[in-house]
Amino acid sequence: MIALADCNNFYASCERVFNPGLNNKPIVVLSNNDGCIIARSNEAKDLGIKMGEPVFKVKHIIKENNVYVFSTNFALYGDMSSRVMSLLDSMSPEIEIYSIDEAFMNFNGIKNQLRVANHIRRTIKKSTGIPISIGIAKTKTLSKVANYIAKKQMKRGLCLLTGHNNILKALKCLPVSKIWGIGSRYSRILNGYNIKTAYDFIQLNEEWVLKKMTIMGLRIQKELKEIPCFSIDTNPSPKKNICTSRSFDGTVGSIQLMQEAITTHAVRCAEKLRSEQSCARYVSVILKTNPFDTLGEYYNGYKSIALSIPTNDTIEIVHKANILLKSMYKKGLTYKKAGVIVGDIISENQVQLDLFDTDEDHIKRKNLYGTLDRLNQKLGRDKIQILGQGTNKRWGIKQERVTPCYTTQWDQLLKVHC
Repeated sequence: MIALADCNNFYASCERVFNPGLNNKPIVVLSNNDGCIIARSNEAKDLGIKMGEPVFKVKHIIKENNVYVFSTNFALYGDMSSRVMSLLDSMSPEIEIYSIDEAFMNFNGIKNQLRVANHIRRTIKKSTGIPISIGIAKTKTLSKVANYIAKKQMKRGLCLLTGHNNILKALKCLPVSKIWGIGSRYSRILNGYNIKTAYDFIQLNEEWVLKKMTIMGLRIQKELKEIPCFSIDTNPSPKKNICTSRSFDGTVGSIQLMQEAITTHAVRCAEKLRSEQSCARYVSVILKTNPFDTLGEYYNGYKSIALSIPTNDTIEIVHKANILLKSMYKKGLTYKKAGVIVGDIISENQVQLDLFDTDEDHIKRKNLYGTLDRLNQKLGRDKIQILGQGTNKRWGIKQERVTPCYTTQWDQLLKVHC
C-alpha cells in the first residue's frame, strides 16, 4: 500500500502559520513580479479565482471580497516544506519527496493504516501548523485519487481506497483531467473520444492507449486497475537540465543591467549543480521582449554553447553565459525576461578532465566553491557574490507584498511581547 501526503493549499497555509488572523479568509499568492495567481486558499477558490489567472483580471473580485494578496516567499515555503518532509520521513519506513508539498510513503505491512495516517496528519499540524491530507491505496496513481477524495470529501482529510467496487465508484466520479499524469493535451484528446471520467479511461483497449498515449499512459491505466507500475523512488534521478529565469519589474534595455541579470542567473545554476553534485555539458541563454507590447519589436532569443569539459564552476558558466548574451543582445530593444539554462547534466564523479586540467586545480576550485556555498547558506544568499552580479539589482523582480522570512533569518523572527 502507498500513502500520498499532500499539504493543503501549501503556500496559503504557510502564510497562515505566522498570521492566524488569516484563517478562514480568502488568500492568493502571486508569481514572480506579482503577475499571476499561483496559489489560492479554499475561500479564494470559492470566489471563482482561477489558478494561473493574471491578477489584474480579478482585481474587482479581490477588492470586493477583501482577498489577502501575497508575493511569493520561496525562502519561507522551502523551509516549511523541509520541516514537513523531515517529519514524514521520521514516521514512514520509506518516503519519496515528489514536490515541495507532496510525498509518497510506503505503507506496506502497516496495520491500522488510517490510524497511523491520522497520527501523521495530527503530528504535522501540531509541529508545523500545516494541514495535510493523506490518501492510501494499492498504487501511486490510486493514492492520488484517494488524496483527491480526502481533500474534497473527507472532513478528517483521510481516505483509504480499497475494494474493487469502491475503487470503480471513485473512478466514475473522477474527471479524466484529474488523473495523475494526464495533462491538458491528453485530456483534450480523450474528451474528443468522449472519455470523460477515469472509469471511461480504464475501459479503453490497452493497445489503443499505448498507441495514443505511449507507455506512460498505459502504465497509468494499469495503476488505476490496481496493477502497480510505479514504485517508491527514494533516490530520484538527477535533473536533465536546470533553468533559472525571471521576468523583470518593468523592462530593461541596458546591456550592463542585462549582464548583471544573466550573471546572477548563471550563478544560481552553478549553485544548483553543486548542490546535486552534478556538472553540465552546455549553457544556454534566453532573452525575451514583452509579447504584449504592440508598439515595439518582439524578440525571443535563444542560444547555446557547448562546454569542452562538463562543469559546475561558477566562473566558467558565467563566462559562457555572457559570451552568449553579447552575441544575442540587440541594442534599442527593451527586454522583459532573461534566463540561463544548463543542460545535458551528468554526475560530478563522471567528469573526465583533459590534458591541461590537473586534479590539484580541480580540488582547489571544488574547495573554494564548497566554502562559498556554505557561507552563503549560513549568512544568506549572495552575502559573497561575483561583482558582475551588481550591487543595486535595479533589474530585480517586483515583490510588493512579500512577508518576512520568519524561519530563516534572525532579523525577521516573530517578536512576542509579554
